[in-house]
Amino acid sequence: MIQFIKEGTVIPFMRIKGIVEGLCIALVLACIAAMCFKGLNWGLDFTGGIVVETEYTQGVDLEKVKEAYAKEGIVGNIQHFGSQKEVMVRVAPKDGITQDKVTQKVLAASRTIDKDVKLSRTEYVGPAVGEELVESGVIAIVVSLIAILIYVAFRFEWRMATGAVISLAYDVVVVMGVFAFTQIEYDLTVLAAVLTVVGYSLNDKIVVFDRIRENAIKLPRSTSITDVFDISITQTLSRTIITSGSTLITVVSLMIFGGEMIYGFSLALFVGIVFGTFSSIYVASTWPIILGISYESLIPKKVEKKEFDGYETMD
Repeated sequence: MIQFIKEGTVIPFMRIKGIVEGLCIALVLACIAAMCFKGLNWGLDFTGGIVVETEYTQGVDLEKVKEAYAKEGIVGNIQHFGSQKEVMVRVAPKDGITQDKVTQKVLAASRTIDKDVKLSRTEYVGPAVGEELVESGVIAIVVSLIAILIYVAFRFEWRMATGAVISLAYDVVVVMGVFAFTQIEYDLTVLAAVLTVVGYSLNDKIVVFDRIRENAIKLPRSTSITDVFDISITQTLSRTIITSGSTLITVVSLMIFGGEMIYGFSLALFVGIVFGTFSSIYVASTWPIILGISYESLIPKKVEKKEFDGYETMD
């Protein structure tokens, strides 16, 4: 594997852990403030609304479609789906706006561009369904964090599990804070990206934790716990850079060329991977030290075997 760090080099990450943790806490508070005061720009998946899909005889320019819809008073999220010939518009629910009225206006506007346009689908999503999706999304994130806490505590140590969950919660809060600050629409694809970030970020943390435990066994006891963490993070840094870097190349390509339909999904992945990589180095690894992790808690306990009546038993 390509090594970006010279062998034998140890980067003292933990030397500035207090400053970094302070900055992380400030960032989390800023994100929470953005969510409280500005709120998330919930998509129609969560708020409910009217969806109308049309199919043109040939590819159309979205700018022309938006202008035609605006003349009919249709304001919403307009995008291609499937191909350049198919257009979907999502209109937020408002008093006095019915599904039939919106559909008729969309067809009237579309026929000014193409007289042979066809109506593919029209659908109304009620607010009750949207509220249920919000609740289900929150439950999905909370359950995943609890499951991760149990797994890491069983696989490694409870202090590491606490650090992993805190860092994953940090990743989620930062992603949602960015969407609250920018007011980019938060829909089901963004929720899927947030859950993807949780799984992706956890994988990196498990690699770091595994190397920490391995070095706790191999290194002399005279080595401080802080040094064990610094050595382990430095050793896995090349792997982290290569993995995150290659993934970010794909995500940036999606952001640039993927179009409006998956921009929110791509942005959530981009922010989550960048801050998830950072949290693997500092947040996840710092909290076990803050909570007082020791050599004894890192080294797996040996299972003693005893002979009894010709059989071996394990205590």
